[in-house]
This record gives sequence, structure tokens and C-alpha cells, in this order.
Amino acid sequence: MRRQSTATDGQRRATVTDVARQAGVSTATVSRVMNRNYPVAEATRARVEAAMRDLGYVVNAHARALAGASGRTVGIIVNELIDPFYAYIARGVEREAALGGRLCLVCCAQGDPQRELAFVELMHERRADAVIVVGGSVADRSYTSELARRARELDAGGSKLVLCGRPPLGEQAPTAAVEYDNEGGAFAITDHLLMQGHERILYLGGPPKLSTTRDRLAGHRRALELRGVTPDPELTQTGTFSRNFGYRRMAELLQDGPEFTAVFAANDIVAAGAAQALEEAGVRVPEDISLVGYDDIPVAQELRPRLTTVHVPLEEMGRQAVRLAVGGGDEDDWREPTAGALRLGTHIVVRDSVAPRAGRTARM
Repeated sequence: MRRQSTATDGQRRATVTDVARQAGVSTATVSRVMNRNYPVAEATRARVEAAMRDLGYVVNAHARALAGASGRTVGIIVNELIDPFYAYIARGVEREAALGGRLCLVCCAQGDPQRELAFVELMHERRADAVIVVGGSVADRSYTSELARRARELDAGGSKLVLCGRPPLGEQAPTAAVEYDNEGGAFAITDHLLMQGHERILYLGGPPKLSTTRDRLAGHRRALELRGVTPDPELTQTGTFSRNFGYRRMAELLQDGPEFTAVFAANDIVAAGAAQALEEAGVRVPEDISLVGYDDIPVAQELRPRLTTVHVPLEEMGRQAVRLAVGGGDEDDWREPTAGALRLGTHIVVRDSVAPRAGRTARM
């Protein structure tokens, strides 16, 4: 009698052991038939496939990938799962990986470099096709050296480490990298404020040792200097990329009366916190203080007034990271990169949160 097992009849699901017993082969042979990663006699394959049909056995592709049997896995390591910056990149990675029949595994490092390195090692043990590390890097030689070592290990095993949203490691490590014009975006948004007559511009947020912060500050300062404005260290307030930081620090700065006419928030989430503090203090945006952000995540359009910001192609970064590592599904896709490093552009999205400085005419 055939033993059927389905998800709805209340019976136990058939297992690989059940299939092997009915086909008269070992479980290893069943695994080889399912994964097609080892030669199996045609008659044996036919018996195994017949047993799978008779038992109603369904191959669990996710379990196979997690077990490392198929190797068709892409690992992505992010700092935070709830931050839209990482969520949109992860969506791009997942969608591109799925086109190639790959499972995407997401790990959350919570801003801990050692935890990040441990996840890279875990993905290596799982025989992932690619490991994608997302977000800015810390200025730490020991960390960089260790990441380079693990990149070489991945490469030796036929995998690839891809850095997404951070600079490449250089020739010391076989990595690929997908960057965006971080400094250029910061330059453009600062220049936009300068063109509206603002010279006292507060830069708010971002860990000072993170490459993302360094690049954005570099673009911000370059724009100031090009327009003949001397950067004021007191107007640079680094910290974190959180809404709480934006709210708390802005509230503190407003207590003594603002010495700035515009705010460049390090990202849109910081801008949302700053906007809340400004509203509670009775400061109008943009009539009293102009406010801009960075990233162009959904909150930028949800704020009132809608936030002027820098658009970063987050989902496309995720897609390109997968293409750099394992190639794309369409050989004629013009978007598929052909080199080991790729830089995507950024641009300003002008909305409603910037106005000319009071008493000044916008520059032409």
C-alpha cells in the first residue's frame, strides 16, 4: 500500500529516510538525486523519483539551502533590520537572488564589527555563493585586516565577499564593492542650502568613525569652502543615525536659541527626530529653519512639510551586489556590472522643507 503524506490529512510528512527505504537506496543517494550534484544511475534515479511521487514527498528548498546541500545561498549582513536603509537594500538582494533560484539569509550585526565578522564566517561555513556586507565601515585596522582575511577564505572556496555602501578593501582582498556617491550627494544638498542664502548650517547625526559619516561630512565641508564659508566645528554634531538622537540633540540646541538657519540631517530618520523637536519648540519649517535629510526613504514624504533630501538607489544597490557576486539572470541586461567595483549616482529630491534664508535673496 502506498503511504501518502500531505499537509492537510493529519499524517506525518514523508522524510528522506522514508523515500530511501521505499526506493531501496541510501539517504545519501536520495540527496544526490534531489540536488543533482553527483552522478546517479538512471535506473536508480527513476526509483527514487517514483518513491518521492508515491509518498508525496516535497523537496524543501529552504531546508536544502540552510543545510548547505545546494550551495545556492546569498547571505546579507546588515546593522539593523528595522532601518529602511537596510531593508530596501535587503529587498534588492532578495529579489535578485530569487531570480537565480537562490535563498537569501539575512543576519543582523547590530553595529558590532565582531558580530559582523562572525556572520561572515558563518556564511562561509554554510557555503554561501556570496556574502554581502551592507553599510559604512569603521576605521579600525584590525577589523579591516580580519575582514580581508575572511574575504580570501571565501574566494578560495569559490564564494565572493561584496561590500555594499562602503569603500572596497583594495588589492589586499578579493572583494567586490557597490558604492554610491555619498560625498557628492552631501555636496549637492549643502550647496542647495547655500544657494538659498543659508551659511550657518548645522550638520546633525552619524557615528564619527563610520565611513558614511566621513564621506558626508567631506562633501558638506567642500561645498561650504567652495562658496567661501568657513566650516564652524560647533555646527557639526555627530552621534548616531537614530530618530531619538535627532530629537534629543535638536531639543538641546534649541534651548539656548538656534545659531543656525538650516539643518543638514545625516539621514531622513535623524531629520524626522529633528523635525519633531522643532515643532514642539514652535519653530516652523521652512519659514524659520530649513531642514534636509539623506537617503530618500518613505518617511521623507510622510513628514510635513515633505522633506528635501538626497535620493540613494537602495534597492538597485542590493540587486547590483548580487550581480557582482554571481552574475545576473539576463545576459543582455545593460545594468549588469562587468567590473568588481561599481558606484551608483545620487541626486537631490527637492520638496517643501527648504526656503530662502529670511532677509536674503536666493543666489542665482
